[in-house]
Amino acid sequence: MPLMRSSSLPKPAESAEHRTDTSVKFGTPEALDYVRSLTDVGAMTRLLHECVAYQRALDLDLDTLLSQRSDLDRTLNNLQRSADVLDIVKAESDHMLSNITSTCDLANQVSRKVRELDLAQSRVNSTLLRIDAIVERGNCIDGVKSALDAEDYESATEYVRTFLEIDDKFKDSGSDQRKQLLASKKLLEGIVKKKLTAAVDQRDHPTILRFIKLYSPLGLDEEGLQIYVGYLKKVIGMRSRLEYEHLIELVEQSHGQNQNHQVNFVGCLTNLFKDIVLAVEENDEILRSLCGEDGVAYAIFELQEECDSRGSLILKKYMEFRKLAKLSSEINAQNNHLLTVGAPEGPNPREIELYLEEILSLMQLGEDYTEYMISKIKGMPTADPDLVLRATKAYRAGSFSKVVQDVTGFYVILEGFFMVENVRKAIGIDEHVSDSLTTSMVDDVFYVLQSCLRRAISTSNISSVVAVLSGASSLLNNEYYEALQLKLREPNLGAKLFLGGDGVQKTGTEIATALNNIDLSSEYVLKLKHEIEEQCAEVSGLAAFCSSNLFIHLIAYTFITCGILVNFHDFCLLISSI
Repeated sequence: MPLMRSSSLPKPAESAEHRTDTSVKFGTPEALDYVRSLTDVGAMTRLLHECVAYQRALDLDLDTLLSQRSDLDRTLNNLQRSADVLDIVKAESDHMLSNITSTCDLANQVSRKVRELDLAQSRVNSTLLRIDAIVERGNCIDGVKSALDAEDYESATEYVRTFLEIDDKFKDSGSDQRKQLLASKKLLEGIVKKKLTAAVDQRDHPTILRFIKLYSPLGLDEEGLQIYVGYLKKVIGMRSRLEYEHLIELVEQSHGQNQNHQVNFVGCLTNLFKDIVLAVEENDEILRSLCGEDGVAYAIFELQEECDSRGSLILKKYMEFRKLAKLSSEINAQNNHLLTVGAPEGPNPREIELYLEEILSLMQLGEDYTEYMISKIKGMPTADPDLVLRATKAYRAGSFSKVVQDVTGFYVILEGFFMVENVRKAIGIDEHVSDSLTTSMVDDVFYVLQSCLRRAISTSNISSVVAVLSGASSLLNNEYYEALQLKLREPNLGAKLFLGGDGVQKTGTEIATALNNIDLSSEYVLKLKHEIEEQCAEVSGLAAFCSSNLFIHLIAYTFITCGILVNFHDFCLLISSI
């Protein structure tokens, strides 16, 4: 037999336990075939040794397994005992499963019965409710007829409301009863509307309140709101018309009798605003019962029409009565002919001051009324931003607001004239005051400026404040500043001081007084500046304007005189010390 090299044999896979490094896998048919094919003695010897080694390894494995027999026997016994226990547990589990299954079936049966009983009970209750509804509907129909015969409209309305609630809940029953009730409801609505219309024509307020409260239960909320607000407008319009006619009578009587003080335009406008505000406040509950907060907002917008018509009429009549257009023309003509010889004199400043106070009262009334009504709408919890914007536009851009703007224009002209005339008068009648270190001009001028600026700020109108502030700026920086320096510019002032004589003491006193005027004026300017800033910040309509660059620059320019006066005062003190 030819010899085969062991290296040419396939390598067997290594055992998981004791393996020998052999090229034959013992115990397989392939190994037996391989032994039979051997012809080389050396190969046979080597294979024999490998076989012996493999046998020894098997012996070791058998010994190891035999050594574990006792442990395996104990484990097997334990498993046998556990199996017995498991059989018992299985039997108990099967018994428990049987009990649970029977209990579950019983619970399902009970639950089904309960659901069936609940469904039956619900149907019984629904049937009972329908029976009650039919009975109640019959009672409502009989009650409406009886209440209408007895003219007990409140009870009739309540029966109708009850029937409508039942009908809304059970729409599929009682169609004949529904027709009867709707006929009675229509009859009741006709009676209520007729009674309310008659009460409105007669201005019978208790009767109006009685029948307007019936509109909401009858489902006529919007119609009732319109009728009631229309009634309020008629009442306010009638009262305002009577007061306006009385005002016209006073105007006609005052012509040529010097009784202008008896014509009270401020009181007439106050009563108009008071009527509108009270109409909203005192009827708030009724308006809300009809349409909620929308009803209040509707009333505010509708009543504003009375303010626009009646309020505008009052202001126009005031401008006509006080001849504001003519006065403004005279003032403008005087300003254009200051240097013309024989120019006509302007209006009397004392009368102008009276007009200014009246105009201020009228403007404040309008501003307070507008702010209150807008805040009323803003204070509504459900008010949307669009409603607030519409309200603001209606009040700020209405006809009354436009007439107020015309009055504001006249106010600016009159206030400027009053301020200029009184400042010039204070400068013209300047005189030394006994027991005082300054002349009368300083206190008089700043009192006039303070009064005019306070009045302008009280109007809450930005254009008025800017105009008056500009006028004060012009007076301070020009005429008043020149008047302060007039004494110090006197010719030969030094010669009068050093030549001696009786005039020396008088001239020295005049110079000291002039310096004191400058010193006190610088203090007054600063004080007036701070007062204007504080007052503007306190007024709601001017608070935002105070922080604007325009206001800051205007204040700075207006009171630039302060810096000039302080520097000039220091210079004069230096000269006097020399």
